[in-house]
Amino acid sequence: MRTEQIALSPLAPGADLSLTVQRFGREGARPRIYVQASLHADEIPGMIAAHHLRERLTALEAEGRIRGEIVLVPSANPIGLGQRVLGDHIGRFNLSDGINFNRGYPDFVPKVAERIDGKLTGNGEANVRLVREALRAELEVWEPSNPAETMKKALLGLALEADIVLDMHCDAEAVVHLYTHTRSEEAFAPLSALIGAHAYLLADVSGDEPFDEACSRPWAELADRFPDHPIPFGCHSTTLEFRGERDVSHETARADAAAIVSFLILRGAIAGETPRVPEALCRATPLAASEPVPAPASGILVFKAEVGARVKAGDVIADIVDPMTGFTTEAKAPCDGVMFARIAGRFVTRGMRIAKVAGTQSKRTGKLLSA
Repeated sequence: MRTEQIALSPLAPGADLSLTVQRFGREGARPRIYVQASLHADEIPGMIAAHHLRERLTALEAEGRIRGEIVLVPSANPIGLGQRVLGDHIGRFNLSDGINFNRGYPDFVPKVAERIDGKLTGNGEANVRLVREALRAELEVWEPSNPAETMKKALLGLALEADIVLDMHCDAEAVVHLYTHTRSEEAFAPLSALIGAHAYLLADVSGDEPFDEACSRPWAELADRFPDHPIPFGCHSTTLEFRGERDVSHETARADAAAIVSFLILRGAIAGETPRVPEALCRATPLAASEPVPAPASGILVFKAEVGARVKAGDVIADIVDPMTGFTTEAKAPCDGVMFARIAGRFVTRGMRIAKVAGTQSKRTGKLLSA
């Protein structure tokens, strides 16, 4: 393992930050795998999974089994890691401007299209190299306006040229699930089965420019812009949601790390016996079919359905109890599907999103992700 530090913009004079990057295998080898944890810095399950993954990769490298290059960022957000308000860790939003650390990544497609126009050939591999060079060039000329954008630029610099990107997160209370581009469904189907995902959510555009789409979407959109030239999908990227915020244990993290290693063997990045892929717990469904459950009233939230439960439209998933009158309002599932996530708070105001149900029929448009 080779460890390096990438200096970031200081938050204030003398308040210097850096990203820790750990590399395995031979630099420049393919496939190149990029893994990062806790871009939302208060989502710790990914960070403990990265800890156990590092131990596995260190041992595999010592055995000479790393075929590609694997780049691991075990804690991707040093800004959010240090943010606390009255003792509560705030790692999802930048306290300086309120922006979600996993939103607002740049869309390089228009400028990249200009760079490659007239240079594409009939050779798909050559076109992939050309697109990667153009993406790198656009990233280099992007001028961040604040420390958070400097961090985003550094993370993209590590990920943009990878074949596979794994961005590890969690929800408030949840079962394992993942998000990816529609055209990456087949690529990540084995990973969905290996990690025991209960929801596998697909979208071409989910809204607000998250990190994973900054890596993957250019390949789909450039292929559509230049249909007369082969542009293979050069970067399959996924957001892995490893359960809920409090699901931090060595046992689950070891299992998550083992699943990732098995997936990387399948992708040819690690040498080893081909692992058995278990039967998937779910099939892929559109993110547009995933529906939030709003609180129908204000009051005490009492869930009646556990995460991972299969529900029918109209099933009562929670009671909202008015603490003054005792009047109870039922919160109901909006569709058939799996209730894969719910909030951690137990007092809500009317209209708050309290849960998510992965349905099968696309109904939503526009921004498909929560704040």
